[in-house]
Amino acid sequence: MTDIKRIAEKTKQLLTDAGAQKAQYTVTEKEKHEFNVDGGEFSLFRTLFDRSLSLTAYKDQKKGSAFTNQFDDAAIEGAVADCIKSAESGVADEAFDIAPGQENRVFRDGAYEPDIDLFFERARELMDDIRKKHPKILMEQMIVTHDKIHSIYQNTNGTEFEVYEGAYSVSLMYSAHEGETTTSFFGSGVYTDSLDRPFIELGSLEKDLSDTEAQLSTVPMEGKFEGVIVLTPGSLGEFLGSIISNFASDNVILEKTSIWLEKLDRQVADERLTISMCPGDSRIVCGQRYTQDGFLAEDYDLIKNGVLKSFLLSLYVANKSGFAPARNTSFSVIIENGDTSYEDMIRQIKKGLIIGRFSGGQPGINGEFSGVAKNSFLVEDGQIRGAVSETMINGNLADLLNNLVAISKETMANGNTVLPYMAFDKVVISGKQ
Repeated sequence: MTDIKRIAEKTKQLLTDAGAQKAQYTVTEKEKHEFNVDGGEFSLFRTLFDRSLSLTAYKDQKKGSAFTNQFDDAAIEGAVADCIKSAESGVADEAFDIAPGQENRVFRDGAYEPDIDLFFERARELMDDIRKKHPKILMEQMIVTHDKIHSIYQNTNGTEFEVYEGAYSVSLMYSAHEGETTTSFFGSGVYTDSLDRPFIELGSLEKDLSDTEAQLSTVPMEGKFEGVIVLTPGSLGEFLGSIISNFASDNVILEKTSIWLEKLDRQVADERLTISMCPGDSRIVCGQRYTQDGFLAEDYDLIKNGVLKSFLLSLYVANKSGFAPARNTSFSVIIENGDTSYEDMIRQIKKGLIIGRFSGGQPGINGEFSGVAKNSFLVEDGQIRGAVSETMINGNLADLLNNLVAISKETMANGNTVLPYMAFDKVVISGKQ
């Protein structure tokens, strides 16, 4: 392994000598072990090695960046020269900055060294479990990896964060087939630092496979009505991403287009809802330990009991806008469980839709969304009536948070997020006219 601390110190010296007044840089080495399955058969096992040096420098309030994947002296010197040249040709902005000096830390997370033999057995076991339990599933592609990462972040304010981390990931792409009937593709995945349990038991893999098989027999939705949608943990994550992007992210705060711009410490959602960003939670695998600006990552609430508590901002946008930077810049979203079981949630619905996946365009600035509900099931009079096709939904993301019906007792942790099922009212659901 390369002495990446030496690379970091050399980079610091070169940047300082070249006139950088402030700078930050990350040196990373990665080792990836990967199994691939294509068309239901193991097709590849490989080990990949990667290295990178990314650096950002500030000179006369101008910002420059550069990157190299080589660690020889000429490559490092070239990257530093490119970085300084980029800064010198940039536009000055007093909002550019890096974090003040932080306590130096060494982080060791996850499964840094892989158990290759058990890793392969778990991958083969997953394929066997899918064949036995879900014979109608055709596995188009399965990628199972272990990533081992050693990195060092430093900045010219004296901060150094060193990270040793490792984890396994499972990524599946599949469809269901029966005779001439096929479903659309569906993807599932999990991230874990343990091989103690079969992969099929993790996250929502088992349920996703079952729901995809159920999509072989669908009926077109007819008519149009305003009803309740139940978002699975997977589709809830998609909607949360859109909500944060539309109302709480860098671009919309910088451009002042967010409808939440003046709503810090004000109610923006049902009081039962708390959305937290928690990379330090034990259910999050190898969560973020420091931000891109050099702050130690801390858990925080985006929304607490329905009240907006923070925006998800970089240091630059925080300096431009006057708001505080986010205490972490991960998407390690946690919504704790509610007091309603999933079964009871369904029983309470007069008419609505369970949504496994949503396919739609970028929501409007005001949060208006429209698209196709995929892998979805009709609910009538408290009963799941079956899978549906050709179904559209329309609504507003901001209104959604205030039309909360229930949060399930059950949650799904996939290593990146911890999310429940959530039901929302007053969404327009329409099928064939």
